[in-house]
Amino acid sequence: MLMSGNGQVSPLRFAVSRLGEASSSSSVLICVGPFGKRKSDMNQSSVSLLRSRAVLGAGFMVLAGIAFAVLNVVTQWLAMTLAFPPASTAFWQYGFALILSLPLLFRLGLRAMQTAYPVRHILRVLLAAFGVQAWVTGLATVPIWQAIALVMTSPFFIILGARLFLKERVGPARWAATATGFAGAMIILQPWSDSFTWAALLPVLAALLWGATSLYTKSLTHDESPESITVWLLLLLTPVNGAFAVASGLEIPTGAALAVFIALGVLTALAQYLLTLAYATADAAYVQPFDDLKLPLNVVAGWLVFGYAPAGTLWLGALLILGASLFILTYESRRERAVPTT
Repeated sequence: MLMSGNGQVSPLRFAVSRLGEASSSSSVLICVGPFGKRKSDMNQSSVSLLRSRAVLGAGFMVLAGIAFAVLNVVTQWLAMTLAFPPASTAFWQYGFALILSLPLLFRLGLRAMQTAYPVRHILRVLLAAFGVQAWVTGLATVPIWQAIALVMTSPFFIILGARLFLKERVGPARWAATATGFAGAMIILQPWSDSFTWAALLPVLAALLWGATSLYTKSLTHDESPESITVWLLLLLTPVNGAFAVASGLEIPTGAALAVFIALGVLTALAQYLLTLAYATADAAYVQPFDDLKLPLNVVAGWLVFGYAPAGTLWLGALLILGASLFILTYESRRERAVPTT
């Protein structure tokens, strides 16, 4: 998997969440014979198994968050210390991750690219690539804690897009959560202050573009298979990033920089694998809140490496964004449980 989990809603999470739903909803098969367990024992075993899966899922999500925090710190270090161009950083990072994803591509096969909607796939990949460029460029100028908090507004852009383009109904609860989330972003950005720079909007732009990518993903799921959606992104994202890198002057890493980029590729693949394991092991609605730990993890990482001390307004703004996100999560989960099954 190639998309970075820096706080955005990943375009590949559809396939991951589908895997998680299948895993979490599948029945636990118990062989019952002459020496079979009593019903009460089987129930206790099932509860114990579910608890174990929940703990594992949460653990995988936390480990993924740690991996992504390291990715963000290294990406910012490349820009601020080595002055490595952001576009070249994105190309080499995802290029090495693509090499590590080749076994997945061989397993899915090019037949998965057969589609009646190539334009929609290409537009989706372009949006994802523009989001990556905005993100890595933002990390070159914006402190990690601020970038992470702002990119977490992506779900609210998805809600707006779902209403405007997919014509989905957005009730008062969703509108209230969206307004609260954007209010938190404004508190963090403080566009009215003298210290505000337009570069601070780059993480918000990344959130907008990744939100649009997720909407395209959702629209494609009505007509395309998860395999097709995954392969198109894996194969096209790196060439598009390469075009951005060439246009801005491709820089070839050597020496220590080359070793760092190889490590970045490995860490990107590992982080996405841990993310996949989290969704596959436990219910998506359960593990998602653990993804919000990325904010304190990145704050700590930025403080340890760069000495960034977040302003007090960060915590107020982040509290509004996190609170609105968790409200939407619990609200939607309750709505799903309230729908009668046939």
